[in-house]
Amino acid sequence: MIMSNVINLNQARKAKSRDNKRQQADVNAVKFGRTKSQKTLEKKQAEKSARELDGHKPE
Repeated sequence: MIMSNVINLNQARKAKSRDNKRQQADVNAVKFGRTKSQKTLEKKQAEKSARELDGHKPE
């Protein structure tokens, strides 16, 4: 007679939910994630672009 392991269904449900959330977080990190250096670089480029554009405005 072979007996299977007893599992707590509530723990199994929560573990599955955590795995799904972690998987979704990984997808979002690839989709939206940027490092701090990338964010600052883009911010500086946008500021420079705005300054150059403002410099070309007629007075």
